[in-house]
Amino acid sequence: MYRMILVVSAYIAAQIIADVTSLKIAIVAGMSIDAGTFIYPFTFTLRDLVHKTIGIKAARFLIIVAAGVNLLMAAMFWFTAQLAPDLEVGPQTEYSAVLAPVWRIVIASILAEVLAELIDTEAYRFWVERVTKRYQWVRVLISNAVSVPLDSAVFCGVAFYGELPDSVVWSIFITNIVVKGAVTLVSLPGIYLVKEKDA
Repeated sequence: MYRMILVVSAYIAAQIIADVTSLKIAIVAGMSIDAGTFIYPFTFTLRDLVHKTIGIKAARFLIIVAAGVNLLMAAMFWFTAQLAPDLEVGPQTEYSAVLAPVWRIVIASILAEVLAELIDTEAYRFWVERVTKRYQWVRVLISNAVSVPLDSAVFCGVAFYGELPDSVVWSIFITNIVVKGAVTLVSLPGIYLVKEKDA
């Protein structure tokens, strides 16, 4: 039970941290990348752990709950940024500069997360039910191979197309796929951390 609480908490935390850090566009090895890419890919394997342990309905529910939490977070950041600052403390302009949401990125993140995670769930289910329950690492690899490009395409297209130069958007897209692929390989053994749900 405690292991599952940890997995669910880690999933939602990774979603939130990824959405906040995606506001930073960095250069890594000469390529543009949104910084949320360094933590977000772990959510795919964490979601697989939920699916494996408590089933597909729980995995789908978790995806929707995480989207709701992210939307609530963005709304709360927006609301608090609108409040008049206590000038005895100072103008506090840094708060709005850092935390006030960029709604296009918020919507892009949530849309990409929900679509990609739901597709990941279906690919995982298809593999387990129609192909084999053996080689658990393969089900993670296959489901991520389907969802990672979709997630990256939706996020980059909605968040950045028309706002940033095309070369930067393509750079973010390519780097997203490379980093998410690398994280997938690192996280593959994680599927063995929990026991399979009884049929």
